[in-house]
Amino acid sequence: MGPLEGIVYGFSVALTPTNVFACFIGVVVGTLVGVLPGIGPVGAMALLLPSTFALHPATALIMLAGIYYGAMYGGSTTSILVNVPGEAGSVVTLIDGYQMTRKGRAGAALAIAAVGSFVAGTIGVVGIMVAAAWLADLAVRFGPPEYFAITLGGLVLLSRLTGGSLVHAFIMVAIGLALGTVGMDSISALRRFTFGSVQLSQGVDLVPVIMGLYGVAEVLLLAEEGIRRASIATVRLREMLPTRLEWRQSAAPIARGSVVGFISGLVPGPAAVLSTFIAYAVEKKVSKTPERFGQGAVEGVAGPEAANNAATAGAMVPLLSLGIPFSPATAILLGALVIHGLNPGPLLISQRPEVFWGFIASMYIGNLMLLILNLPLVGMFVSVLRLPQHVLATLVLLLCLVGAYSLNNSFLDLWVLTIFGIFGYALRKLRVDPSPLVVALVLGPMMEKTLRQALFLTRGDIVELVSRPLTAAILILPAAALVVPPLVRLLRRGRSVAGDRAHEVAP
Repeated sequence: MGPLEGIVYGFSVALTPTNVFACFIGVVVGTLVGVLPGIGPVGAMALLLPSTFALHPATALIMLAGIYYGAMYGGSTTSILVNVPGEAGSVVTLIDGYQMTRKGRAGAALAIAAVGSFVAGTIGVVGIMVAAAWLADLAVRFGPPEYFAITLGGLVLLSRLTGGSLVHAFIMVAIGLALGTVGMDSISALRRFTFGSVQLSQGVDLVPVIMGLYGVAEVLLLAEEGIRRASIATVRLREMLPTRLEWRQSAAPIARGSVVGFISGLVPGPAAVLSTFIAYAVEKKVSKTPERFGQGAVEGVAGPEAANNAATAGAMVPLLSLGIPFSPATAILLGALVIHGLNPGPLLISQRPEVFWGFIASMYIGNLMLLILNLPLVGMFVSVLRLPQHVLATLVLLLCLVGAYSLNNSFLDLWVLTIFGIFGYALRKLRVDPSPLVVALVLGPMMEKTLRQALFLTRGDIVELVSRPLTAAILILPAAALVVPPLVRLLRRGRSVAGDRAHEVAP
Protein backbone atom coordinates (compact mmCIF):
# COMPACT_ATOMS: atom_id res chain seq x y z
CA MET A 1 0.00 0.00 0.00
CA GLY A 2 1.53 3.29 -1.15
CA PRO A 3 1.31 6.63 0.68
CA LEU A 4 -1.66 7.88 -1.35
CA GLU A 5 -3.67 4.68 -0.99
CA GLY A 6 -2.67 4.52 2.66
CA ILE A 7 -3.81 8.04 3.54
CA VAL A 8 -7.14 7.50 1.73
CA TYR A 9 -7.62 4.32 3.76
CA GLY A 10 -6.56 6.24 6.86
CA PHE A 11 -9.26 8.86 6.35
CA SER A 12 -11.85 6.10 6.02
CA VAL A 13 -10.74 4.90 9.48
CA ALA A 14 -10.29 8.31 11.11
CA LEU A 15 -13.64 9.68 9.89
CA THR A 16 -15.72 7.06 11.68
CA PRO A 17 -17.91 8.69 14.37
CA THR A 18 -16.03 7.05 17.26
CA ASN A 19 -12.61 8.16 16.04
CA VAL A 20 -13.78 11.69 15.17
CA PHE A 21 -15.22 12.03 18.69
CA ALA A 22 -12.01 10.66 20.24
CA CYS A 23 -9.98 13.14 18.19
CA PHE A 24 -12.27 15.98 19.30
CA ILE A 25 -11.95 15.01 22.98
CA GLY A 26 -8.17 14.76 22.63
CA VAL A 27 -7.66 18.17 21.02
CA VAL A 28 -10.04 19.91 23.45
CA VAL A 29 -8.33 18.35 26.47
CA GLY A 30 -4.95 19.16 24.93
CA THR A 31 -5.93 22.80 24.42
CA LEU A 32 -7.14 23.09 28.00
CA VAL A 33 -3.94 21.46 29.26
CA GLY A 34 -1.88 23.85 27.16
CA VAL A 35 -3.77 26.84 28.56
CA LEU A 36 -3.30 25.74 32.17
CA PRO A 37 0.34 26.36 33.18
CA GLY A 38 2.21 23.45 34.75
CA ILE A 39 0.34 20.24 33.91
CA GLY A 40 1.73 19.76 30.40
CA PRO A 41 0.79 17.25 27.68
CA VAL A 42 2.80 14.40 29.23
CA GLY A 43 0.93 14.63 32.53
CA ALA A 44 -2.45 14.83 30.80
CA MET A 45 -1.66 11.85 28.57
CA ALA A 46 -0.58 9.85 31.61
CA LEU A 47 -3.77 10.78 33.47
CA LEU A 48 -6.04 9.71 30.59
CA LEU A 49 -4.11 6.61 29.52
CA PRO A 50 -6.18 4.28 31.78
CA SER A 51 -9.38 5.60 30.17
CA THR A 52 -8.25 4.20 26.79
CA PHE A 53 -7.91 0.57 27.88
CA ALA A 54 -11.40 -0.32 26.64
CA LEU A 55 -11.00 1.50 23.31
CA HIS A 56 -9.80 0.23 19.94
CA PRO A 57 -6.02 0.75 19.59
CA ALA A 58 -6.46 3.27 16.78
CA THR A 59 -9.04 5.21 18.79
CA ALA A 60 -6.81 5.28 21.88
CA LEU A 61 -3.81 6.47 19.88
CA ILE A 62 -5.88 9.16 18.13
CA MET A 63 -7.14 10.58 21.44
CA LEU A 64 -3.75 10.58 23.17
CA ALA A 65 -2.00 12.15 20.19
CA GLY A 66 -4.72 14.82 20.06
CA ILE A 67 -3.75 15.81 23.60
CA TYR A 68 -0.08 16.01 22.56
CA TYR A 69 -0.38 18.39 19.62
CA GLY A 70 -3.46 20.14 21.05
CA ALA A 71 -1.37 21.31 24.00
CA MET A 72 0.92 23.12 21.57
CA TYR A 73 -2.01 25.25 20.43
CA GLY A 74 -3.23 26.00 23.95
CA GLY A 75 0.21 26.91 25.25
CA SER A 76 0.53 29.76 22.76
CA THR A 77 -2.76 31.28 23.98
CA THR A 78 -1.51 31.65 27.55
CA SER A 79 1.90 32.91 26.42
CA ILE A 80 0.38 35.63 24.24
CA LEU A 81 -2.40 36.81 26.56
CA VAL A 82 -0.99 36.26 30.05
CA ASN A 83 2.81 36.24 29.53
CA VAL A 84 2.95 32.80 31.16
CA PRO A 85 3.91 29.74 29.06
CA GLY A 86 1.15 27.14 29.23
CA GLU A 87 3.72 24.45 28.41
CA ALA A 88 7.45 24.35 27.76
CA GLY A 89 7.13 24.57 23.96
CA SER A 90 5.56 28.04 24.23
CA VAL A 91 8.32 29.71 26.24
CA VAL A 92 9.75 31.48 23.19
CA THR A 93 6.32 32.60 21.96
CA LEU A 94 5.76 34.90 24.92
CA ILE A 95 8.84 37.02 24.04
CA ASP A 96 7.12 38.71 21.11
CA GLY A 97 3.57 37.41 21.61
CA TYR A 98 2.95 39.30 24.84
CA GLN A 99 4.55 42.43 23.40
CA MET A 100 2.02 42.25 20.57
CA THR A 101 -0.72 42.03 23.21
CA ARG A 102 0.59 45.16 24.90
CA LYS A 103 0.41 46.91 21.51
CA GLY A 104 -3.21 45.86 21.02
CA ARG A 105 -2.41 43.11 18.47
CA ALA A 106 -3.23 40.09 20.65
CA GLY A 107 -5.89 38.90 18.21
CA ALA A 108 -3.47 39.01 15.29
CA ALA A 109 -0.84 37.11 17.29
CA LEU A 110 -3.35 34.39 18.19
CA ALA A 111 -4.53 34.10 14.58
CA ILE A 112 -0.98 33.87 13.22
CA ALA A 113 -0.11 31.24 15.87
CA ALA A 114 -3.20 29.16 15.00
CA VAL A 115 -2.71 29.34 11.23
CA GLY A 116 1.03 28.68 11.55
CA SER A 117 0.36 25.65 13.73
CA PHE A 118 -2.18 24.32 11.22
CA VAL A 119 0.18 24.74 8.27
CA ALA A 120 3.05 23.15 10.19
CA GLY A 121 0.82 20.28 11.31
CA THR A 122 -0.23 19.66 7.71
CA ILE A 123 3.37 19.67 6.49
CA GLY A 124 4.23 17.35 9.38
CA VAL A 125 1.55 14.86 8.35
CA VAL A 126 2.98 14.76 4.81
CA GLY A 127 6.44 14.28 6.31
CA ILE A 128 5.22 11.33 8.39
CA MET A 129 3.63 9.72 5.33
CA VAL A 130 6.89 9.87 3.39
CA ALA A 131 9.52 9.42 6.10
CA ALA A 132 7.83 6.81 8.31
CA ALA A 133 6.93 4.50 5.44
CA TRP A 134 10.45 4.76 3.97
CA LEU A 135 12.14 4.25 7.35
CA ALA A 136 9.88 1.29 8.14
CA ASP A 137 10.92 -0.40 4.88
CA LEU A 138 14.56 0.21 5.81
CA ALA A 139 14.04 -0.98 9.40
CA VAL A 140 12.81 -4.39 8.23
CA ARG A 141 16.47 -5.13 7.51
CA PHE A 142 17.49 -4.26 11.08
CA GLY A 143 18.51 -7.00 13.47
CA PRO A 144 19.01 -7.04 17.26
CA PRO A 145 22.43 -5.28 17.02
CA GLU A 146 20.93 -2.36 15.09
CA TYR A 147 18.00 -2.01 17.47
CA PHE A 148 20.35 -2.07 20.45
CA ALA A 149 22.45 0.67 18.84
CA ILE A 150 19.35 2.80 18.18
CA THR A 151 18.06 2.49 21.75
CA LEU A 152 21.49 3.18 23.24
CA GLY A 153 21.98 6.14 20.92
CA GLY A 154 18.56 7.52 21.77
CA LEU A 155 19.28 7.44 25.50
CA VAL A 156 22.70 9.07 25.10
CA LEU A 157 21.43 11.82 22.80
CA LEU A 158 18.46 12.50 25.07
CA SER A 159 20.84 12.86 28.00
CA ARG A 160 22.84 15.45 26.07
CA LEU A 161 19.84 17.43 24.86
CA THR A 162 17.73 17.81 28.01
CA GLY A 163 19.45 21.12 28.73
CA GLY A 164 20.43 20.25 32.30
CA SER A 165 23.46 18.68 33.92
CA LEU A 166 24.88 15.64 32.13
CA VAL A 167 25.48 13.93 35.48
CA HIS A 168 21.84 14.45 36.49
CA ALA A 169 20.65 13.13 33.14
CA PHE A 170 22.77 9.97 33.43
CA ILE A 171 21.51 9.41 37.00
CA MET A 172 17.92 9.62 35.70
CA VAL A 173 18.77 7.19 32.90
CA ALA A 174 20.36 4.77 35.40
CA ILE A 175 17.26 4.87 37.65
CA GLY A 176 15.00 4.26 34.64
CA LEU A 177 17.11 1.32 33.43
CA ALA A 178 17.17 -0.16 36.94
CA LEU A 179 13.38 0.05 37.19
CA GLY A 180 13.11 -1.66 33.80
CA THR A 181 14.93 -4.74 35.17
CA VAL A 182 12.39 -5.31 37.96
CA GLY A 183 10.12 -8.27 37.30
CA MET A 184 10.33 -11.47 35.29
CA ASP A 185 13.18 -11.79 32.81
CA SER A 186 11.75 -12.07 29.29
CA ILE A 187 14.40 -14.60 28.19
CA SER A 188 15.18 -16.78 31.23
CA ALA A 189 11.84 -16.20 33.06
CA LEU A 190 13.72 -15.62 36.33
CA ARG A 191 12.35 -13.10 38.83
CA ARG A 192 14.66 -10.16 39.45
CA PHE A 193 14.54 -7.61 42.28
CA THR A 194 11.04 -8.66 43.33
CA PHE A 195 12.00 -9.29 47.01
CA GLY A 196 9.46 -12.11 47.16
CA SER A 197 6.57 -9.96 45.95
CA VAL A 198 4.30 -11.66 43.42
CA GLN A 199 2.95 -8.29 42.23
CA LEU A 200 6.45 -6.99 41.51
CA SER A 201 7.09 -9.99 39.24
CA GLN A 202 4.99 -8.18 36.62
CA GLY A 203 7.42 -5.26 36.73
CA VAL A 204 6.99 -1.57 37.51
CA ASP A 205 4.23 -0.16 35.31
CA LEU A 206 4.89 2.97 33.29
CA VAL A 207 1.53 4.60 34.03
CA PRO A 208 1.82 5.13 37.83
CA VAL A 209 5.45 6.23 37.41
CA ILE A 210 4.51 8.94 34.91
CA MET A 211 1.42 9.97 36.88
CA GLY A 212 3.55 10.37 39.98
CA LEU A 213 6.42 12.23 38.30
CA TYR A 214 4.16 14.68 36.48
CA GLY A 215 0.67 14.61 38.05
CA VAL A 216 1.22 14.19 41.80
CA ALA A 217 4.39 16.30 41.70
CA GLU A 218 2.42 19.13 40.08
CA VAL A 219 -0.27 18.88 42.78
CA LEU A 220 2.38 19.17 45.50
CA LEU A 221 3.84 22.23 43.78
CA LEU A 222 0.40 23.84 43.50
CA ALA A 223 -0.20 23.18 47.21
CA GLU A 224 3.12 24.81 48.06
CA GLU A 225 2.68 27.89 45.88
CA GLY A 226 -0.88 28.62 46.96
CA ILE A 227 -3.64 30.29 44.95
CA ARG A 228 -2.55 32.44 42.03
CA ARG A 229 -4.68 34.79 39.97
CA ALA A 230 -3.72 35.63 36.41
CA SER A 231 -4.26 39.01 34.75
CA ILE A 232 -5.90 38.03 31.45
CA ALA A 233 -6.16 40.23 28.37
CA THR A 234 -9.53 40.12 26.57
CA VAL A 235 -9.73 39.58 22.81
CA ARG A 236 -12.75 40.16 20.55
CA LEU A 237 -13.33 37.98 17.52
CA ARG A 238 -13.30 40.93 15.11
CA GLU A 239 -9.81 41.85 16.36
CA MET A 240 -8.31 38.50 15.29
CA LEU A 241 -7.76 39.38 11.63
CA PRO A 242 -4.08 40.16 10.90
CA THR A 243 -3.18 42.90 8.43
CA ARG A 244 -1.76 42.17 4.97
CA LEU A 245 1.68 43.19 6.18
CA GLU A 246 1.48 40.76 9.11
CA TRP A 247 0.45 37.94 6.76
CA ARG A 248 3.38 38.71 4.43
CA GLN A 249 5.82 38.89 7.35
CA SER A 250 4.56 35.53 8.69
CA ALA A 251 4.50 33.42 5.51
CA ALA A 252 8.22 32.64 5.24
CA PRO A 253 8.75 32.13 9.03
CA ILE A 254 5.88 29.60 9.07
CA ALA A 255 7.47 27.67 6.20
CA ARG A 256 10.95 27.76 7.75
CA GLY A 257 9.61 26.88 11.20
CA SER A 258 7.75 23.87 9.78
CA VAL A 259 10.92 22.44 8.25
CA VAL A 260 13.07 23.20 11.32
CA GLY A 261 10.47 21.69 13.64
CA PHE A 262 10.00 18.46 11.68
CA ILE A 263 13.74 17.85 11.47
CA SER A 264 14.10 18.60 15.20
CA GLY A 265 11.41 16.02 15.95
CA LEU A 266 13.58 13.30 14.44
CA VAL A 267 16.28 13.93 17.08
CA PRO A 268 16.02 12.42 20.59
CA GLY A 269 15.23 14.99 23.25
CA PRO A 270 12.67 17.71 24.02
CA ALA A 271 12.11 18.48 20.32
CA ALA A 272 9.09 20.75 20.81
CA VAL A 273 11.16 23.03 23.06
CA LEU A 274 14.46 22.95 21.15
CA SER A 275 12.75 23.57 17.80
CA THR A 276 11.21 26.84 19.04
CA PHE A 277 14.57 28.23 20.14
CA ILE A 278 16.16 27.18 16.84
CA ALA A 279 13.32 28.68 14.79
CA TYR A 280 13.45 31.95 16.76
CA ALA A 281 17.22 32.18 16.26
CA VAL A 282 16.83 31.49 12.53
CA GLU A 283 14.19 34.21 12.11
CA LYS A 284 16.28 36.74 14.00
CA LYS A 285 19.31 35.83 11.89
CA VAL A 286 17.60 36.16 8.49
CA SER A 287 15.60 39.28 9.41
CA LYS A 288 16.70 42.61 7.94
CA THR A 289 15.46 44.30 11.13
CA PRO A 290 16.56 42.02 14.01
CA GLU A 291 16.11 44.86 16.50
CA ARG A 292 12.32 44.38 16.20
CA PHE A 293 12.54 40.99 17.91
CA GLY A 294 11.54 41.23 21.54
CA GLN A 295 9.46 44.30 20.75
CA GLY A 296 6.45 42.54 19.21
CA ALA A 297 7.72 41.10 15.90
CA VAL A 298 5.10 38.82 14.37
CA GLU A 299 7.88 36.61 12.94
CA GLY A 300 8.86 35.78 16.53
CA VAL A 301 5.42 34.24 16.99
CA ALA A 302 4.94 32.60 13.58
CA GLY A 303 8.26 30.73 13.38
CA PRO A 304 8.37 29.13 16.86
CA GLU A 305 4.67 28.20 16.84
CA ALA A 306 5.04 26.46 13.50
CA ALA A 307 8.19 24.73 14.75
CA ASN A 308 6.73 23.20 17.91
CA ASN A 309 3.74 21.74 16.05
CA ALA A 310 5.92 20.34 13.26
CA ALA A 311 8.21 18.84 15.92
CA THR A 312 5.32 16.83 17.39
CA ALA A 313 4.76 15.31 13.95
CA GLY A 314 8.46 14.63 13.45
CA ALA A 315 8.63 12.84 16.80
CA MET A 316 6.04 10.36 15.53
CA VAL A 317 8.36 9.08 12.77
CA PRO A 318 10.78 7.02 14.93
CA LEU A 319 7.85 5.88 17.09
CA LEU A 320 5.74 4.54 14.22
CA SER A 321 8.55 3.22 12.02
CA LEU A 322 11.05 1.88 14.57
CA GLY A 323 8.90 1.51 17.67
CA ILE A 324 11.32 3.71 19.62
CA PRO A 325 10.20 6.83 21.51
CA PHE A 326 12.54 9.82 21.61
CA SER A 327 10.51 11.84 24.16
CA PRO A 328 8.27 11.21 27.21
CA ALA A 329 5.10 11.96 25.22
CA THR A 330 5.89 9.42 22.52
CA ALA A 331 6.92 6.99 25.28
CA ILE A 332 3.35 7.16 26.57
CA LEU A 333 2.03 6.53 23.05
CA LEU A 334 4.34 3.51 22.83
CA GLY A 335 3.00 2.33 26.19
CA ALA A 336 -0.55 2.63 24.86
CA LEU A 337 0.34 0.51 21.82
CA VAL A 338 1.95 -2.18 23.99
CA ILE A 339 -0.98 -2.20 26.44
CA HIS A 340 -3.33 -2.80 23.51
CA GLY A 341 -1.26 -5.78 22.37
CA LEU A 342 0.36 -4.15 19.34
CA ASN A 343 3.99 -4.60 18.30
CA PRO A 344 5.30 -1.11 17.45
CA GLY A 345 7.92 -1.06 14.74
CA PRO A 346 8.38 -1.58 11.02
CA LEU A 347 5.77 -4.34 10.80
CA LEU A 348 3.02 -2.12 12.23
CA ILE A 349 2.23 -0.70 8.76
CA SER A 350 1.71 -4.13 7.18
CA GLN A 351 0.14 -5.91 10.16
CA ARG A 352 -2.16 -3.14 11.44
CA PRO A 353 -2.60 -0.59 8.63
CA GLU A 354 -5.81 0.73 10.16
CA VAL A 355 -3.87 1.87 13.24
CA PHE A 356 -0.94 3.40 11.32
CA TRP A 357 -2.83 5.19 8.56
CA GLY A 358 -5.85 6.03 10.72
CA PHE A 359 -3.53 7.71 13.22
CA ILE A 360 -1.79 9.79 10.52
CA ALA A 361 -5.10 10.89 8.96
CA SER A 362 -6.45 11.82 12.38
CA MET A 363 -3.59 14.28 12.89
CA TYR A 364 -4.75 16.28 9.88
CA ILE A 365 -8.36 16.17 11.11
CA GLY A 366 -7.24 17.19 14.60
CA ASN A 367 -5.24 20.16 13.32
CA LEU A 368 -8.29 21.31 11.33
CA MET A 369 -10.44 21.00 14.47
CA LEU A 370 -7.92 23.03 16.45
CA LEU A 371 -7.89 25.79 13.84
CA ILE A 372 -11.68 26.01 13.98
CA LEU A 373 -11.86 25.81 17.80
CA ASN A 374 -9.00 28.07 18.81
CA LEU A 375 -10.01 31.20 16.94
CA PRO A 376 -13.67 31.76 17.96
CA LEU A 377 -13.46 30.03 21.37
CA VAL A 378 -10.22 31.53 22.65
CA GLY A 379 -12.07 33.50 25.33
CA MET A 380 -13.69 30.35 26.71
CA PHE A 381 -10.39 28.45 26.89
CA VAL A 382 -8.59 31.32 28.61
CA SER A 383 -11.38 31.63 31.20
CA VAL A 384 -10.20 28.26 32.57
CA LEU A 385 -7.26 30.18 34.05
CA ARG A 386 -9.71 31.67 36.55
CA LEU A 387 -10.28 28.19 38.03
CA PRO A 388 -8.99 28.15 41.65
CA GLN A 389 -5.76 26.24 42.03
CA HIS A 390 -7.03 24.07 44.89
CA VAL A 391 -9.94 22.83 42.73
CA LEU A 392 -7.58 22.01 39.87
CA ALA A 393 -5.15 20.23 42.21
CA THR A 394 -7.96 18.12 43.69
CA LEU A 395 -9.16 17.02 40.24
CA VAL A 396 -5.64 16.10 39.12
CA LEU A 397 -4.96 14.11 42.29
CA LEU A 398 -8.28 12.25 41.98
CA LEU A 399 -7.52 11.31 38.37
CA CYS A 400 -4.07 10.09 39.41
CA LEU A 401 -5.39 7.85 42.17
CA VAL A 402 -8.23 6.37 40.12
CA GLY A 403 -6.04 5.89 37.04
CA ALA A 404 -3.21 4.17 38.91
CA TYR A 405 -5.50 1.80 40.84
CA SER A 406 -7.61 0.90 37.80
CA LEU A 407 -4.53 -0.32 35.95
CA ASN A 408 -4.22 -3.63 37.84
CA ASN A 409 -6.57 -3.07 40.83
CA SER A 410 -3.40 -3.20 42.90
CA PHE A 411 -2.33 -1.20 45.93
CA LEU A 412 1.26 -1.63 44.71
CA ASP A 413 0.52 0.82 41.90
CA LEU A 414 -0.75 3.33 44.47
CA TRP A 415 2.52 3.00 46.39
CA VAL A 416 4.47 3.48 43.15
CA LEU A 417 2.35 6.55 42.41
CA THR A 418 3.01 8.00 45.87
CA ILE A 419 6.75 7.30 45.87
CA PHE A 420 7.31 8.77 42.42
CA GLY A 421 5.05 11.71 43.22
CA ILE A 422 7.31 12.66 46.11
CA PHE A 423 10.37 11.89 44.00
CA GLY A 424 9.04 14.03 41.14
CA TYR A 425 8.37 16.90 43.54
CA ALA A 426 11.96 16.67 44.80
CA LEU A 427 13.25 16.69 41.22
CA ARG A 428 11.21 19.82 40.47
CA LYS A 429 12.68 21.57 43.52
CA LEU A 430 16.19 20.53 42.44
CA ARG A 431 15.41 21.56 38.82
CA VAL A 432 16.24 18.12 37.44
CA ASP A 433 14.40 16.98 34.31
CA PRO A 434 12.72 13.54 34.82
CA SER A 435 12.35 12.93 31.06
CA PRO A 436 15.43 10.65 30.74
CA LEU A 437 14.03 8.41 33.50
CA VAL A 438 10.73 7.93 31.65
CA VAL A 439 12.35 7.18 28.30
CA ALA A 440 14.90 4.85 29.93
CA LEU A 441 12.09 2.94 31.66
CA VAL A 442 10.43 2.39 28.28
CA LEU A 443 13.57 1.65 26.27
CA GLY A 444 15.42 -0.30 28.99
CA PRO A 445 13.70 -3.70 28.53
CA MET A 446 14.01 -3.38 24.74
CA MET A 447 17.68 -2.45 24.98
CA GLU A 448 18.46 -5.35 27.34
CA LYS A 449 16.58 -7.85 25.21
CA THR A 450 18.19 -6.78 21.92
CA LEU A 451 21.67 -6.70 23.50
CA ARG A 452 21.34 -10.25 24.77
CA GLN A 453 19.96 -11.43 21.43
CA ALA A 454 22.81 -9.69 19.63
CA LEU A 455 25.39 -11.32 21.92
CA PHE A 456 23.80 -14.71 21.22
CA LEU A 457 24.19 -14.05 17.48
CA THR A 458 27.85 -13.03 17.84
CA ARG A 459 28.58 -15.70 20.49
CA GLY A 460 29.47 -13.04 23.05
CA ASP A 461 31.91 -11.18 20.78
CA ILE A 462 31.34 -7.45 21.47
CA VAL A 463 33.88 -6.43 18.81
CA GLU A 464 31.91 -8.29 16.14
CA LEU A 465 28.74 -6.67 17.46
CA VAL A 466 29.93 -3.08 17.09
CA SER A 467 31.87 -3.75 13.87
CA ARG A 468 28.73 -4.37 11.84
CA PRO A 469 28.58 -1.43 9.36
CA LEU A 470 25.06 -0.27 10.18
CA THR A 471 25.52 -0.70 13.94
CA ALA A 472 28.81 1.22 13.88
CA ALA A 473 27.24 4.02 11.82
CA ILE A 474 24.37 4.36 14.29
CA LEU A 475 26.74 4.40 17.30
CA ILE A 476 28.96 7.14 15.84
CA LEU A 477 26.36 9.87 16.47
CA PRO A 478 25.89 9.31 20.25
CA ALA A 479 29.65 8.80 20.63
CA ALA A 480 30.23 12.16 18.98
CA ALA A 481 27.57 13.74 21.20
CA LEU A 482 29.52 12.58 24.27
CA VAL A 483 33.03 13.36 23.08
CA VAL A 484 32.75 16.54 20.99
CA PRO A 485 31.29 19.01 23.56
CA PRO A 486 34.01 18.36 26.21
CA LEU A 487 36.70 18.65 23.51
CA VAL A 488 35.26 21.96 22.33
CA ARG A 489 35.22 23.27 25.91
CA LEU A 490 38.85 22.16 26.44
CA LEU A 491 39.94 23.86 23.21
CA ARG A 492 38.18 27.08 24.16
CA ARG A 493 39.70 26.98 27.64
CA GLY A 494 43.15 26.38 26.16
CA ARG A 495 42.74 29.32 23.79
CA SER A 496 41.58 31.62 26.58
CA VAL A 497 44.53 30.59 28.78
CA ALA A 498 46.96 31.13 25.90
CA GLY A 499 45.42 34.54 25.25
CA ASP A 500 45.77 35.54 28.92
CA ARG A 501 49.43 34.48 28.93
CA ALA A 502 50.06 36.47 25.74
CA HIS A 503 48.59 39.57 27.39
CA GLU A 504 50.78 39.02 30.48
CA VAL A 505 53.96 38.64 28.37
CA ALA A 506 53.21 41.65 26.17
CA PRO A 507 54.81 44.88 27.56
